[in-house]
Amino acid sequence: MDELKNLVLLIGSGFLFRTALIYTGQLWAKSHAQTVSFLVLPLITYVITNTIANNIALSLGMIGALSIVRFRHPVKSPLELIIYFALITVGIAASVRTKWAIQLIIATVLIILLVKFFQFLSKKFGKSFYNTSFNEGVNSNTLEVISKNKIELIEKNDFLVSSFSDYAEKRMIYRLNFENKKDLQSFKDSIEKVESIEKINIIYN
Repeated sequence: MDELKNLVLLIGSGFLFRTALIYTGQLWAKSHAQTVSFLVLPLITYVITNTIANNIALSLGMIGALSIVRFRHPVKSPLELIIYFALITVGIAASVRTKWAIQLIIATVLIILLVKFFQFLSKKFGKSFYNTSFNEGVNSNTLEVISKNKIELIEKNDFLVSSFSDYAEKRMIYRLNFENKKDLQSFKDSIEKVESIEKINIIYN
């Protein structure tokens, strides 16, 4: 029961940190990678500290093992790095106490699936639980719209990643980033009848 309370506290604290950052305008914390990272990283740290507690030899071994997660090239997503940490932690924890390894596996998988579920659920109500970033290392589909005037429907859309006002040509250029082709096509259909639109470009990845 105490361990369950700790898990709830850790996950809850990560979610509260994310919420506080978003509330104060730090929208980088709303991306998919950061959302999962905020919820998983406290659990990984909890398992690591429990694994190496009162064991100096194991502590040194853990430092050596975790130092493996170093790359010559920058990691595209913080989530990618954290998953590597989680995999190494699971391997080490399993050799000391299998229970901690199992708890970490279950909690991590559930968090990843639940974050995706909440995004699916929030879309049903026209909202977005997290934003998709070009820097997350995930496939994305881009919709570029060139218009004579501002389009409120686009400017208020959660998938909008950039907008550019070309005063010389008197037009607006919007770029939206979608996780899947279905969402992109659905949005494209909803704006095709807007008279001010001059051109629509689509890039599938």
